[in-house]
Amino acid sequence: MTLRETAFAKINLALHVRGRRDDGYHDLETLFAFVDAGDELAASPAQADSLRVTGAFASALDDPFGNIVAKALGGLPHSGGWAVTLEKNLPVAAGLGGGSADAGAIFRMVRRACGLPDDWLARAAKLGADVPACVESVACIGRGTGTDLAPVANDLAGTPVLLVNPRIPLATGPVFRAWDGVDRGALEGANLREMALAGRNDLEALALRLVPEIGGVLNALRGTGAWLVRMSGSGATCFGLYDTTDRRDAARAAMQPGWWTMAGMLR
Repeated sequence: MTLRETAFAKINLALHVRGRRDDGYHDLETLFAFVDAGDELAASPAQADSLRVTGAFASALDDPFGNIVAKALGGLPHSGGWAVTLEKNLPVAAGLGGGSADAGAIFRMVRRACGLPDDWLARAAKLGADVPACVESVACIGRGTGTDLAPVANDLAGTPVLLVNPRIPLATGPVFRAWDGVDRGALEGANLREMALAGRNDLEALALRLVPEIGGVLNALRGTGAWLVRMSGSGATCFGLYDTTDRRDAARAAMQPGWWTMAGMLR
């Protein structure tokens, strides 16, 4: 039997940097949300575990054995070997948690096939700060490095969303290192919409200095009738939230031809 899972694209509706930690990471408050589209994974029984990468961004992953999917699979007990195919539809180093979403999909596959170990959350956190949230792929609040998760009233499920990336990879490290150390305050609001509207992305201005093209994407989205436009994560992907799918689809058609886009709905 072949197992199939979508690795749902992660976006940060808000990302507040609250402080630097002694371990080199940062204390965050972030509003995780997930789009109903992303990479696609399939796993079939095999003699041994293997990973094959296809799709538009396959060439960006040139070391399948070092891929987070292989690490996730190798770190979880499962019966027999799995031949995994990863269709890489999301750009890499794009603020969408693509690798973390892929790992989260592996966790869900293993859970369906044979159950997860009791310490699955700790195993997920070792793979990356976004992985625990990506396992369930539901809207939530992340604190600490992003691994301390809390539920949030999700009044945005089904909201049309457009993702846009200028096709310029942007590594996370340099963006965080440029943070000025100023705590600009906590998340506020009673539900996802209120928190998103009242929130901000503290990395947006920093990413703009490194990749000025992000500004062009943000400006283009702001002219499309979106009720929220923001950069996701450490960039360079930006998103717009819309009241209708027609407005979202019209916005997608108006984007520059060279940009990567993905349309979907919030989960």
